[in-house]
Amino acid sequence: MKYIIYARKSSEDRSKQIQSIDDQVKALKEFAKSRSLTIVDVLTEEKTAKEPGVRPVFTSMLERILAGEAQGILVWKEDRIARNLQEGGLVIHLLQKAVIQEIRTPDAVHVPTDSLYMLTLALCGAAQYSIDLSKNVKRGLKSKLDKGWMPGSAPLGYLNTKTEARGDNYIIKDPDRFPLLRKAWDLMLTGNYTADEVRNKLNNEWGFRTRKGKKKGSKPISRSTIYRILTNRFYVGQITYQLGGRKSLKRGEKPLLIPGNHDPMVTKEEFDHVQLLLGRNGKPRPNRYEYAYTGMIRCGECGGLISATFKEKILKTKNERATYTLYYCIKARKNPDVCMQGLYTNAHTLESQIVEQLEKLSIAPEFVDWALAILAEQSEQEIDAEAKLQATHAQAVESAKKQLENLTRLRIQEILDDEEYAREKTRLKNELTDLELKRAQTGMPTKTWRELTQQAFIFARDAKDAFLSGDAEVKKSVISGIGLNWRLKDHALNFDLVEWLIPLSENKVAFTKTSPTFEPTINGSTKRQKEAFTSCCPELRE
Repeated sequence: MKYIIYARKSSEDRSKQIQSIDDQVKALKEFAKSRSLTIVDVLTEEKTAKEPGVRPVFTSMLERILAGEAQGILVWKEDRIARNLQEGGLVIHLLQKAVIQEIRTPDAVHVPTDSLYMLTLALCGAAQYSIDLSKNVKRGLKSKLDKGWMPGSAPLGYLNTKTEARGDNYIIKDPDRFPLLRKAWDLMLTGNYTADEVRNKLNNEWGFRTRKGKKKGSKPISRSTIYRILTNRFYVGQITYQLGGRKSLKRGEKPLLIPGNHDPMVTKEEFDHVQLLLGRNGKPRPNRYEYAYTGMIRCGECGGLISATFKEKILKTKNERATYTLYYCIKARKNPDVCMQGLYTNAHTLESQIVEQLEKLSIAPEFVDWALAILAEQSEQEIDAEAKLQATHAQAVESAKKQLENLTRLRIQEILDDEEYAREKTRLKNELTDLELKRAQTGMPTKTWRELTQQAFIFARDAKDAFLSGDAEVKKSVISGIGLNWRLKDHALNFDLVEWLIPLSENKVAFTKTSPTFEPTINGSTKRQKEAFTSCCPELRE
């Protein structure tokens, strides 16, 4: 009799499989040698046997047995053959008809003339084990989701705890990677970087590496991973998980969003803003040269993008090579009939205009020091406003919960059918998740208005110096910080001043006005400084 060795393990259970494929094959070969069995082939497969029709190697083995190449199967245990009743029944049928003349394990032999009870019991037991295991796993996953924790391995930037009992582990911040990924989100939020540029900074400048696992890890972050991070709602404090897998969803149905107990990395508003940026700049083109203002300025005549080019010229008088960065309208260069802005604008011309605007916004360091002391008085108002907002969110959450309760009553009274009930329940649960997330983020340790104001004043004080001494990235950050809707026409640069800088621009006189009262180092009177500030700049005082 000729035998085929068949060794299998479930790909979903690699780390927990008691007997690996290599160990199975080794043990079965030694067993065959000790029993003088003739082995015609060794077949291995890493596929689950829970579902029929998903194991090509198993199907091929049965076809070869039907063709007469072998008459017996040698396996480690009966459950290696099948864990579902359809394929298990087929094997039993072939054994009963003597197509398969023997199924042998190191512990048992099954032949057509014997009672099929033991083999049937073993295969049915394997199938029942899979069913019970699936139920237990789903119950454990649901329990973890109900507690607000995502099952499985934590995404990059987070870690699974290892000290708790099985099922009680939770997710914490990765102290090494969480701060770096938060910086990556900050870069994306500026609108000045593509996802690939952020990835390059993570890998090359900040030395980011993935977690070290048993077989992989400790590698630079890949392009697909950075996009997966920037689109994963886990980082905003939500869990997207479907217990039965996405295949269990009906057509048009979306998985529920579950509020997580882990610390969010970004707010919902920040997450939504990045999604808009990714939609616009999903496939950026690489640049050979780094230009500070490309992608930020449009033509003031046709609205087309302003691009840049790099030119070199030999200065005969000095016998030196000079380099120039020139900006131009793409539409005008391609078709002069569409736009008349066909001339180049030197980068120095643009920068001189930007510096002129920065000078209009710059304020004295002394003003920054005492102005922030005055604005700090408003902190109590911030606390009151946050308390009111918390109360508003709490009311909205309670309202959504009551709607869910009423929905259940309507279903019990059979006013709604199953489809209407499921659809409305999903909508309300998603709405409730969103409201609970907003309520949680209201109390998050985010930057207060005082910190933001401090940054505004410091920016106005230091922006000019940073722009003059910085590289292309710094220059791009500065101009994105002061203006929106940048336009270039006839070599003149125009823009809309960002809202938070308008008071500084309109009250420039107040910041530069000479007054003895505005000299804190001389007078040292906080009260007189406040009075002078109020009378000279009431808009900012409000």
